[in-house]
Amino acid sequence: MANKTIDHAITAKSLKSAASDPTHAGILSFMRRRYTKVLKDVDAVVWGIPFDAATSNRPGTRFGPQAIRRASAIMDNDPQYPFERDLFEDMAVIDYGDCLLDYGNHQKTPGTIEREAKKILKSGAYMLTLGGDHFITLPVLRAHTEKHGPLSLVQFDAHQDTWADEKGRIDHGSFVGTAVREGLIDAETSIQIGIRTHAPEDCGIRILYGYDVEEMSAAEIADAIIHHVGDRATYLTFDIDCLDPAYAPGTGTPVSGGPSSARILSVLRKLGALNIVGSDVVEVAPAYDHADITAIAGSTIAMYMLGLHAEALAERRG
Repeated sequence: MANKTIDHAITAKSLKSAASDPTHAGILSFMRRRYTKVLKDVDAVVWGIPFDAATSNRPGTRFGPQAIRRASAIMDNDPQYPFERDLFEDMAVIDYGDCLLDYGNHQKTPGTIEREAKKILKSGAYMLTLGGDHFITLPVLRAHTEKHGPLSLVQFDAHQDTWADEKGRIDHGSFVGTAVREGLIDAETSIQIGIRTHAPEDCGIRILYGYDVEEMSAAEIADAIIHHVGDRATYLTFDIDCLDPAYAPGTGTPVSGGPSSARILSVLRKLGALNIVGSDVVEVAPAYDHADITAIAGSTIAMYMLGLHAEALAERRG
């Protein structure tokens, strides 16, 4: 026990150090990363947006960031599978905590999120966002687009989220359509994976429907994504309801007929060729979960996103 510590999220002396907290104890930051608002010398930032006022079905995703952090405690010590490395040996990652939102004034929410996201991105760090419902991706995209220009969107989801909407309205089912109309994303180089519902328009985005995904191998799905997007600056967004409810029951609008977590994790592992500049995991609603099934899936997906970034950093640094 002499070399072990606890509450690594506040006691860590280095941003790159592994944690030794027991999985059943200690402060629950994402993968035990240090809780701090200091962005100096940080490679990647994990932050939460606990917002669910834009949901059209079951609420509760405001508790998503907490649930994902709690579930991530099982992954903080050993080299992370399947990346065969301690992700934090050479990559400085912090948990920035949550975005402070006024629950009584939702019209201020988009601006609040966008300003905080811009502050984080100004530091040069990669930003991984934990939702929250899927509306939160819209102001986050605005912040990323200011830095990178129009982005290609890779969206894992059961829903297209392209419904027409009134200007300024807050709805998690229309953020993609709004993003296309605002010029935040390039529809022709964007792709949606796992769609199992219909919307009035596709906005020109390529769709791999649920039945397509069911008949394709993970390698075929990944190849389709990479060939469609190419080397363009890409934002990766993952709505947990992309997964079948058997693997992600804890979400607001579950849709049967989706892929397994194993299938989609295998796809994510193969996306290293993409130029991913930001990412998020959204729509985890723990009140409808059982045994943390959905939270574990969400935290693992988030870890894969960090793993892809760790490999991209290693390649750039030689």
